[in-house]
Amino acid sequence: MCEACNLPGTSEETAEAGALNGQHTRFRVSGMDCASCATKIDNALRRVPGVAEVGVSVAAGTITVAHDGTVAPAMLAKRIATLGYKVTGQGPADAGASEKADHDHDDGHGPGCDHDHDHVGHAHDHEHNHGHDAVASAGLHGHLHDHGPGDGPWWKSPRGLLTIACGLALVAAYIVGQLLPQTGHWAFVLAMAVGLVPIARRALVAARFGTPFSIEMLMTIAAVGAVIIGATEEAAMVVFLFLVGELLEGVAAGRARASIQGLTKLVPKTAQLERDGRVEEVQAETLAVGSIILVRPGDRVPADGEIVSGESAVDEAPVTGESTPKRKGVDDPIFAGTINGEGALRVRVTAAAQDNTIARIVRLVEEAQESKAPTERFIDRFSRYYTPAVLVVGALVAVVPPLLGAAWSEWIYKGLAILLIGCPCALVISTPAAIAAGLAAGARRGLLMKGGAVLETLGTITMAALDKTGTLTEGRPKVTDIVPVARTEREVLSLAAALETGSSHPLATAILARAAEAGVPVPPAANAGAVGGKGVTGSVGGVPLFLGSPKAAAEQVALTSEQTALITGLNDEGKSVSVLLAGDRVAGVIAMRDEPRPDAREGLEALKKAGIDTLMVTGDNLRTATAIAAGLGIEPRADLLPQDKQAIVRELQANGHVVAKIGDGINDAPGLAAADVGIAMGGGTDVALETADAAVLHGRVLDIARMVRLSRDTMANIRQNIAIALGLKAVFLVTTILGITGLWPAILADTGATVLVTANAMRLLGAGGRV
Repeated sequence: MCEACNLPGTSEETAEAGALNGQHTRFRVSGMDCASCATKIDNALRRVPGVAEVGVSVAAGTITVAHDGTVAPAMLAKRIATLGYKVTGQGPADAGASEKADHDHDDGHGPGCDHDHDHVGHAHDHEHNHGHDAVASAGLHGHLHDHGPGDGPWWKSPRGLLTIACGLALVAAYIVGQLLPQTGHWAFVLAMAVGLVPIARRALVAARFGTPFSIEMLMTIAAVGAVIIGATEEAAMVVFLFLVGELLEGVAAGRARASIQGLTKLVPKTAQLERDGRVEEVQAETLAVGSIILVRPGDRVPADGEIVSGESAVDEAPVTGESTPKRKGVDDPIFAGTINGEGALRVRVTAAAQDNTIARIVRLVEEAQESKAPTERFIDRFSRYYTPAVLVVGALVAVVPPLLGAAWSEWIYKGLAILLIGCPCALVISTPAAIAAGLAAGARRGLLMKGGAVLETLGTITMAALDKTGTLTEGRPKVTDIVPVARTEREVLSLAAALETGSSHPLATAILARAAEAGVPVPPAANAGAVGGKGVTGSVGGVPLFLGSPKAAAEQVALTSEQTALITGLNDEGKSVSVLLAGDRVAGVIAMRDEPRPDAREGLEALKKAGIDTLMVTGDNLRTATAIAAGLGIEPRADLLPQDKQAIVRELQANGHVVAKIGDGINDAPGLAAADVGIAMGGGTDVALETADAAVLHGRVLDIARMVRLSRDTMANIRQNIAIALGLKAVFLVTTILGITGLWPAILADTGATVLVTANAMRLLGAGGRV
């Protein structure tokens, strides 16, 4: 259950604090299922001398603490355990490769997992303290927060067992009350105590460490007060319903957490490693960068890599959401967790398990869930004053009417009910539940956002400034036109490919790819070589050949006016033109251009339908930019340096636009940083991905509109949640004052609102940003 809270700062703040104060430690914690949990842990850790910042992610089940060298991580783990939670893993917050290096033994964790694991039961020959001794010494695992329901079947968790025990005690008390009416009162007191003792213990510990106005404290006051005025049956029912509400909340939180952690299960545990001339099965997490692995047809790929040999259709849907398999061959990248189709592939590993695509997605989303959206921060600030105000209102309702002559028992009863009605559980969970579900839904579809603030801002953008090369276009040239002159089209392509064989130049790659696609023969070329700045030469069948720029070709053979006009026309379309000479004649003309992505026009139209203006910003020349922009229906600004792109973003912002900058290159980084939201295209440079606030994993322009749609769906969900939370409270506040409802309907309303809000947020997991 949740109460007023002031959750920690963003992950960026945490990282900055850690850098300033020496170190930051990350804990993985079980049983932390709501904003109330986060508040208690946050307040308790901030009171430790030497702690600079605390970052709590309920959705990820992680806590990041920035502290100086005087703070022992074991002591922090002990304090967390004292609150009733279990630390299941600990390590440096920026650990990755270093943590992996320290744990060469097989911990049995799946590949692709992060560094925070449950080491219980592992024997460590080397000495390092992961905080487990501190957790054990606290000796406080045996109540409620030992394990969250998400860690296994809910009925096997301590929380589930306590709820069942309390329910059985309540049934037994009812039976005893029917058979022995004179002892019924005490039977219900004992039934209530089964659940209330752990709750009260948590309330006292939370108060000791800086959270006096916890929901456990409200619950304890209300239950004890009900016993004092003789409402023992209702007190026992209220405690039971409270436990049921916590259990349901834990199950919902576990589902949200599993939606992200489940991604790690996409990566197989074993891999077929080529070593010393044979293939052997090894643990996938032990694969080193540079290893060669065999991926058989139908197997999941165990690591990020690059294809060394073989060709196959690869199903990337589990990672990117791509609906159709992609054809992959030598030198193509391949992601961990994707599924190989019909052909065997030999793959060179390019990333260790903790740094593969799946692990990076999980890590990014977990870090994002630690940062808070503006709406969430407002609700937190509101709730800090709301809970004490509820206590005051409850006390006034209980005291003022009796002082004016009303019956004490009746109004004390109503005051206690108001305490339960006023619990801000559903209100506080309304925003983080929706934000966590929205981030998870996006991640599962390749839409990565670095925090709730980014997710919220995306829905408000009014202008999208898109780079051209690699964003609106594929980022590599393709042959668009083959114009035969003295030779046929197939001959022109065949001879050009013969000259370009062995070259890695982008234009050469485009010609060779077109030749392979067309199935034309590529004869060997004799005396092939490059002419600096002009083109390539060689001979096929004794015929001297030259393939180069029109200017260089014109130096060898006079071009006719028709040929010159043809070349000019192709250049005006933004195409690069190469002329093939065979002997002393023009054999043909080949034009190439970096073509728009297949979904570029559709994606831009989707943005316009969403009320977002679009603008192309590119460093390419104006003629090429204008040609591409005309085909896509977007205004171009060309010949831009990186600082020019940033200036345009500032200019748009000054004109009142909320700007999203989309790009993939190093030259886009200043603009990405300056924009209200920077979005990096998948496959872009590391600088762009690090600078951006969000990333489109599989590089579809249409996914930008999907990301906006997901943001707007999430904000609508938050508004619905707030209306549900406050609406139910208002209804039951009125009915309680009028004497229509009492204690147990009050707690049922609160529990019901919390469950409704959480369930509503979970609907976002199936959304993913439809357009």
